[in-house]
Amino acid sequence: MLGTIMLAKVYSAAVFGVEAYKVEVEVNTSGGKPVVVVVGLPDVAVKESRDRVITAVANSGYRWPRGRTTVNLAPADVRKEGPSFDLPIAVGMVAAEEEVDLVNLDDCLLVGELALTGAVRPVRGCLNIATEARKWGKRRIFVPADNVQEAAVFHDLQVYGVHSLRETFEFLRGGPDAPPLQPAPVNIDAIFAATQHHEVDFSEIKGQYDARRALEIAVAGAHNVLMIGPPGSGKSMMAKRLPSILPPLTLEEALETTKIHSVAGLLNGKHGLVSIPPFAAPHASISDAGLLGGSNQPSPGEISACHHGVLFLDELPEFRRSALESLRQPLEDHQITISRAAGTMTFPASFMLVAAMNPCPCGYHGSLQKRCRCSPLQVQKYRERISGPLLDRIDLHVEVAAIKYDHLSSQTPAEDSAAIRERVVAARAVQHRRNGATNARLAPRGIRAHCKLDSSGTEMLKLATSELNLSARAYDRILKVSRTIADLADSASIQPEHLGEAIQYRTLDRGH
Repeated sequence: MLGTIMLAKVYSAAVFGVEAYKVEVEVNTSGGKPVVVVVGLPDVAVKESRDRVITAVANSGYRWPRGRTTVNLAPADVRKEGPSFDLPIAVGMVAAEEEVDLVNLDDCLLVGELALTGAVRPVRGCLNIATEARKWGKRRIFVPADNVQEAAVFHDLQVYGVHSLRETFEFLRGGPDAPPLQPAPVNIDAIFAATQHHEVDFSEIKGQYDARRALEIAVAGAHNVLMIGPPGSGKSMMAKRLPSILPPLTLEEALETTKIHSVAGLLNGKHGLVSIPPFAAPHASISDAGLLGGSNQPSPGEISACHHGVLFLDELPEFRRSALESLRQPLEDHQITISRAAGTMTFPASFMLVAAMNPCPCGYHGSLQKRCRCSPLQVQKYRERISGPLLDRIDLHVEVAAIKYDHLSSQTPAEDSAAIRERVVAARAVQHRRNGATNARLAPRGIRAHCKLDSSGTEMLKLATSELNLSARAYDRILKVSRTIADLADSASIQPEHLGEAIQYRTLDRGH
């Protein structure tokens, strides 16, 4: 009861990494000099909300705090960040000042930033908060109207998109004059249907049959791939069309990816859910923190933004050596852990690495169309910018030749993405039935169980290991790629031709 105690409690939430945690916002008003004090380990942004909230309350037609107002954000041992507490603080402040007992707040959760006018502005992490709110037993969540599409994905959670502080408070107060707010409809199927469209297609690629085949294998098994070829051979064009042949995201994958995009502020407010595999193509000048995630308050980097999608690194040798070497751990563990003074956070990073590079600094080493100007030492130093351990983690090395005129001028349409995607989906279905995961993620035990070779295959791989001086990791990756090629051929066992094709995709091992 508020009448004499003048205490209000409102539930809110904040995001740490990609996970949300519950925050109780307690507002108490008492006599004395008018002042608002915020306690509970708030950061600078939360402290600054004090003046913003007071002004928003006044501009919404409610009374200013007449005495000392204490705002406590519990638990007090966890740092509170960002402006998402504006709305719950303001609701609690008005309730305490107006001495109004808001009923049924125990099943409610509120988040939102306030403008000085009292309007509610969007915040990051609403899907993350909605996901955890269900676990906490909350049945109603009030979010900014611009965030309602991302939060309204659960049938057992009522999500209200609010536009202003006054609208929110009067609805919670109830009564005949309460605004006619309705929970946002949940229509996951409609969201997926509206976004299953790609602007580009593999049918637009002229020639490059070998490279197209290699990329189909890579996608079918979720293998990492490196394309080596001269400028203008279509490496970037093919990479940008890879999402069009990836299997559609499942609902669980879409939710995982959307949570990352929500925290990073990358969401499209129109759809609210990332329902197609993401594609990221950072410039070679990107910092380590931009690629991996970080800064003072750790946030997701590009490798997390393309979770369940494709990370394309064009001109691979031009990236910082430190950034490339830092990719080794997430390529193995499919997550990235960042430690800063603010805490240690782990972000998902299960992506397919697709890289492209020229064969030499001028780009024409080995070309029949144009003379290379680089010395053997320059070519060697250029290729050595990519370390052997990183190359080991790239399953396929694909040579992309210059496009011939006959292919460029041909009017015959190439195979489209839909046809390739159908084969990819079928191959992945076989892998999930057999392995429970894609071939790229086979553990050593799974390799021994599902990548067995006959006597001729064993001899072939033994010879290749000796000739190419393969590492143990490269050896395993050849077996995984062979298994994927066999799956595409609907073969129960790995045949010598499958193994031979996989060995062909280790060309750069000859130089290391």
